[in-house]
Amino acid sequence: MYRTKTCGELRLRDEGHAVVLAGWVQTIRNMGGMTFIDVRDRYGITQLVFNEEIDASLCGQANKLGREFVIQATGTVRERLSKNIHIMTGEIEVVVTKLTVLNASLTPPFTIEDETDGGDDIRMKYRYLDLRRRIVRKNLEVRHRMAFETRRYLSEANFLEVETPVLVNSTPEGARDFVVPSRMNPGQFYALPQSPQTLKQLLMVSGFDRYFQIVKCFRDEDLRADRQPEFTQIDCEMSFVEQEDILRIFEGLIKHLFSNVRNITFSDGFPRMTWHDAMKYYGSDKPDIRFGMKFVELADIMKGSGFSVFDDAAYIGGICAEGAAAYTRKQLDALTDFVKRPQIGAKGLVYARIETDGNVKSSVDKFYSQETLQKMKEAFGAQPGDLILILSGDNANRTRKQLGELRLEMGNLLELRNKDTFACLWVVDFPLLEWDDETQRYYAMHHPFTSPKPEDVPFLEENPGEVRANAYDMVINGVEVGGGSIRIHDSKLQNRMFKLLGFTDEQAQAQFGFLMNAFKYGAPPHGGIAFGLDRLVSLFTALESIRDCIAFPKNNSGRDVMLDAPSVLDESQLKELFIKVNLKD
Repeated sequence: MYRTKTCGELRLRDEGHAVVLAGWVQTIRNMGGMTFIDVRDRYGITQLVFNEEIDASLCGQANKLGREFVIQATGTVRERLSKNIHIMTGEIEVVVTKLTVLNASLTPPFTIEDETDGGDDIRMKYRYLDLRRRIVRKNLEVRHRMAFETRRYLSEANFLEVETPVLVNSTPEGARDFVVPSRMNPGQFYALPQSPQTLKQLLMVSGFDRYFQIVKCFRDEDLRADRQPEFTQIDCEMSFVEQEDILRIFEGLIKHLFSNVRNITFSDGFPRMTWHDAMKYYGSDKPDIRFGMKFVELADIMKGSGFSVFDDAAYIGGICAEGAAAYTRKQLDALTDFVKRPQIGAKGLVYARIETDGNVKSSVDKFYSQETLQKMKEAFGAQPGDLILILSGDNANRTRKQLGELRLEMGNLLELRNKDTFACLWVVDFPLLEWDDETQRYYAMHHPFTSPKPEDVPFLEENPGEVRANAYDMVINGVEVGGGSIRIHDSKLQNRMFKLLGFTDEQAQAQFGFLMNAFKYGAPPHGGIAFGLDRLVSLFTALESIRDCIAFPKNNSGRDVMLDAPSVLDESQLKELFIKVNLKD
């Protein structure tokens, strides 16, 4: 046997037992006549002891080891004189009687520690070493538990896990596809699925009733901290359901995951907010409700006093930061610089302090009487010691988004966004369609198969921009972790939707004819949802990026620097696929 115990298993109760351990050398400490080695495996670390007075040869062998050597050690467990409270095996050590080197190692390019000296690029290049770090391994252990608990919850709720194809047809209406050439069909291409959307709808037509899949999806998009070219969804669909059924089942799933993975219990139902209110009060369709600072609109109070910035604005709104009136001029200037950043785009910032006597001291005092400023204070319900921050602009939606960024920044500065606190929210009643000025047409806000609210169907042609979708998103701590909708199951309504989106009958048939034809054979009412497993795990583990909860992620350029992918194909492969590469254009 290579080992009888793991490196995280031994305790004081094992004192006197003979054991065999195997793992990687973490550290070597030569203390003169004694050598101490920490050996590590997936389960933990155990201290090995070598005594020169007892066995000089064995001690000499130990001193020749290097970091990350793979070793096997046989010995006896004894109590440690100097306990280590930072590791689970810290009360014991193993006095080694036999040492075998199973494999030598080069010196690793960075330290295999929680606080490593390796930067992102080098760790991604040697990801197999990075995965030995406890902190990264723990993330993947949480991912495993979440996947396991998801399967358990859904299986107990009568869902069937069904695999869908990885080689599918292209869907130009969505994000950019990753395409795969077909050697057997020259000039034609598969696409990797952006989601199994149409396939899971076909499963509902097939009578499967409740489907789920933990599935890889692919989108050729620009990357950021919470996005990778390939990602994993918890993909689900149900038949004979309305929106309320979906929210109940999958609110239950999220509560189950929090309870079984994080030991956090939610006794109340998750709050719900319409998309309209989310945008009006938070400037975002994924508001972080761990803290307040809801927007207050001020046009009725602040216009007409001669301050042209406000008088000419289409929107004036602000937030109230409790207890922040002591902010210095330097801090306020930093906030002004923050909202002026190109990615935010505001032109400036107006502030008002609520003094201890209740008076309001503002950066635009000369334009406003104390009476008007008091009305502004009352609109916020502000108290002495509070700080009011105001933005304005000629476009209400854009200004609300800017104010939303300022709100999040204040939440960070005031330490109101604790990563160990979780606030879950359903956002509902999204617009069905959104207008694009550049192409002069409507696009589906979710996808073309989302059903409109039944009461809004009569307005599809005459006022499509006001039609609400039977759609919903799950938001946790300001992060959209899942979304879905009730689907269109009637082929006539689906045809109306295609026409609104600018599809000709021929285009609709070419892209989605298989689904439309299936609907003619008795499609049940159905709906579903998909959660981003990567995002959920990163939230549960308080990660800034989803990369550290993915075993082998891509970098910010979409490259796998460990595998050196993507790479150039050999000319013979290109010829076999009937492809020519022209980089000059």
